[in-house]
Amino acid sequence: MSEPITAQRPGSTRPAIAAAVRELSARGGYLQPAAEQSALVGATEADWARFARHWDDLCQDRYMRDGGSYRYRRYGHFTLDAAAGELTALPHGPYRQESDVNPLNGGFERHFEPLTQAFLDDPLTRGIVLALGEIFSAVEGVSRWDVKLHPFRIVTDNAQTGRPAPQGRHRDGSTFVTSLLVNRTNVVGGESSLYTQDGEPLLATTLLEPGDQLIVDDRAVLHDVTAVTPVDPSAPAHRDVLIVDFDLP
Repeated sequence: MSEPITAQRPGSTRPAIAAAVRELSARGGYLQPAAEQSALVGATEADWARFARHWDDLCQDRYMRDGGSYRYRRYGHFTLDAAAGELTALPHGPYRQESDVNPLNGGFERHFEPLTQAFLDDPLTRGIVLALGEIFSAVEGVSRWDVKLHPFRIVTDNAQTGRPAPQGRHRDGSTFVTSLLVNRTNVVGGESSLYTQDGEPLLATTLLEPGDQLIVDDRAVLHDVTAVTPVDPSAPAHRDVLIVDFDLP
C-alpha cells in the first residue's frame, strides 16, 4: 500500500457541510453550487483551470458495449480515514460492476489506466475527497471509507453523440456517488436528474460551472444524465466530470 495522501481540512466549512448533510439525509440528493464547493476546498478560478488540464490526459474507454468511442477516463482506488484527513492510494487494479447494476458494461473486469501522479498531487483532488468524506461521515456516523475516483471526458461531434449515462436511469452500486463538473466546452445537453425508486422525479439540473457538484445517496435514488451534442460541430466539444464513489468498507 502506498504512503497516505494527506491534506488540511478546509476552514469555516460548517454551514456548507451542514446544508449538504441535511439535504442528502432528507432527499437522497444535494446540488452543491460551485461557489459553495470552491469555498469548501479553497479553490480559485485559476485552481479550477489547472485542475481541468488533467482531463486532457485521459485514455479512451475501450469497453463500451454500445460501440461508442466517446468516453475517456482513468481510475483510482483509495481508502479514506475522514477523521484523520488521510487518503491512501491502494494498488492499481481492475474496476468491476455487476451486470444487474450496469447492464451495458457490467459483469466483467475493466482495466483502466491509473490516475496520473500530477492528478494525485493536485491539492484539489485531496480537498474534494476530504470535503465529501466530512459530509458522508456526518450522514452515516462513520469515518472510514472505500473511495473510487473516475475522471471522465465525454466527447461529441457530427459523427457521434456523447452519452454520459449510456445505461440510462441507474444506480452505480455504491453507498454515495458524486458528479463534479470540471469543464464544459462547446456542448449543449448533459442535464442531470434524480428519481425515486418508483420513478418520481426529484431533481433536474445542468451542471454548468466548474465546481458544480451533484451529491447522491446511491442506495436511495436513481440518477441519469442526458446526451451532449456540439454547439459548433467544427470545434472540439466535450464535458468533463469527476465521479467519486464512496462505499462503506
